[in-house]
Amino acid sequence: MRRRSEGGPAHARTATARRPEAAVTVTAAPPPSTVTARPAARATRLRHRAITFALLAPAGLTVVALVLVPLALVVRNSFATADPYGGIRGGFTLSNYTELFDPVYLKVFGYSLGMAALNTVVCLVLGYVVSYYLAGRPPRRQGLLLLLIIVPFWTDFLVRTFAWINLLSPGGPVNALTDAIGLTDGRTQWIPSQGASFVGLVYAFLPTAIFPIYATLRGVDPSLGEAARDLGCGWWRVHTRVLLPLARPGLLAAALLTFIPTLGVFVIPVLLGGGKNQLVGNLIVTLYTEFRNQPMGAAASVLLLVLMIASVAVLGTAANRLRRRTS
Repeated sequence: MRRRSEGGPAHARTATARRPEAAVTVTAAPPPSTVTARPAARATRLRHRAITFALLAPAGLTVVALVLVPLALVVRNSFATADPYGGIRGGFTLSNYTELFDPVYLKVFGYSLGMAALNTVVCLVLGYVVSYYLAGRPPRRQGLLLLLIIVPFWTDFLVRTFAWINLLSPGGPVNALTDAIGLTDGRTQWIPSQGASFVGLVYAFLPTAIFPIYATLRGVDPSLGEAARDLGCGWWRVHTRVLLPLARPGLLAAALLTFIPTLGVFVIPVLLGGGKNQLVGNLIVTLYTEFRNQPMGAAASVLLLVLMIASVAVLGTAANRLRRRTS
């Protein structure tokens, strides 16, 4: 009887000492729902990635096939040698780039940079004036004015360039207007000339400068300008101290959309300028077609691409500095 009484409490103590351990092991085990939820979440993520990849694959293949592969071929051809007929022979040489540093070709690159910079400045000034006028009109009239800006660009670029030939031709509408004002007397030869080529460049890229600036000014509160006028600011200070700092993102975007494409234009200098003052685009076409030197034309194309990337880097650096100053 004593053994039973002594063994009974001891057995009870060991049983009670083991019960918490058993309880701990039971509570520490994860519930079945969480165990089954993890594979389901992984399957959902994989399914979403597969859908995203399937949606992006056509665009990615298009970019690779139509942009990256031709660009790689142009870069490779720029280091190749030319055969007697101007084709690609193969090999590796840097002579195509060294020949482009000839003063004749450097003059073309310098003229292109100067023309692109001047066209960008003029388009920014005119684009800001037009955008400021549009942003101050009623909403219905803004849509009509924007439509009037867009409608001429529904026609082909070449057709619009030939229209400028008719406008600037001797005895044309522009010549008649200058005769009426008294600036000229009789038939005047406006084309081909460098001025006609510049007018064509401004006409071609002015809308691309208007729309980014207009989009920025449209979001500016008109009461800011009114408050500046009430505080004694004149017209010049209202624009330089209030509106222009707020329109900087649109101005930078307009400069980017104007400067880079101007470097590669080749139709306007030929039709309106007579091909006397060539841009880089005209030089590339001449090297490919007239000189029949494809490797050198590819080298000129690569240098043009480098100039475009450098201009984007400069504008990006300027934008970051402006953001830091404003912040």
